[in-house]
Amino acid sequence: MSDLNKIKELRKSTGAGFKDCSSAIKEANGDLDKAVEILRVKGISKASKKMSRDAKEGVIALSGDSAKTSIIEVNCETDFVAKNDNFISFVKELSEINHSVNSDIEKLKKSKMKNSISVEENLVSMIAKIGEKITLGKTKTLKHQNSKNYFYLHTIVKDNLSKLAVMVSINSNGKSDKIDLFGKHLAMHIAASNPLAINSEDIKKEILDKEQKLVSEELKNSGKPDDIAKKISYGKMNKFKEESSLMTQQWVIEPKKKVKDIIKELQIKDLKIVDFYRIKIGV
Repeated sequence: MSDLNKIKELRKSTGAGFKDCSSAIKEANGDLDKAVEILRVKGISKASKKMSRDAKEGVIALSGDSAKTSIIEVNCETDFVAKNDNFISFVKELSEINHSVNSDIEKLKKSKMKNSISVEENLVSMIAKIGEKITLGKTKTLKHQNSKNYFYLHTIVKDNLSKLAVMVSINSNGKSDKIDLFGKHLAMHIAASNPLAINSEDIKKEILDKEQKLVSEELKNSGKPDDIAKKISYGKMNKFKEESSLMTQQWVIEPKKKVKDIIKELQIKDLKIVDFYRIKIGV
């Protein structure tokens, strides 16, 4: 095989550039297998340099069904790469593996892909090939007993890949078209309203503390008497909790009603929102 054909073969198998392939073949004295190893080592070096850059673009992939649903965020530097066919194929395969390991990020990294190489190694190769920082972001799997999952994808890039994704788990012994329609609408509501928790008592303490600090600082600079400032602070915090809790949010489809009112109108006694997860790329 001529050197030119070897370069073509190496480019085809690694995706590396002509110049890099030519140098690797010369360094390997024409041995293609050794040239692949050389490129991989160089790829690791190139990838390391890129890891200091920001990666706030990318896609969110959703896999699974109504019994078990998984989400994974894969970040890159530009929206152009997020729409690249190689990147999309890579993320789709990652999504299925992530689903199989229940969003255990460490297991995911060690898992083998279709080419019999680990996710970690393939990630490094993808960085070298595409020329951008690529990172694994947030992951989540929803699976609850006697529950059905519903999901919503916003700004779809392709198929099961989007820029914003929601999955919500609803528990009910009843099987009803009303529940299915509510589940779909609820996922859309969560995408639009971004609740922090199902109920106000479930909002994380650190979030409430941070909000309280912001409210206190705002009122401190207002010059209002302490007793009045305290009442205003109390009102602002209650409003924050109400607007941040799924059950007390205004229903996006009918804003005069709250989510809890819609559930009551369904007249399905055992219906319960068990869990939800919302993720937006780069946030």
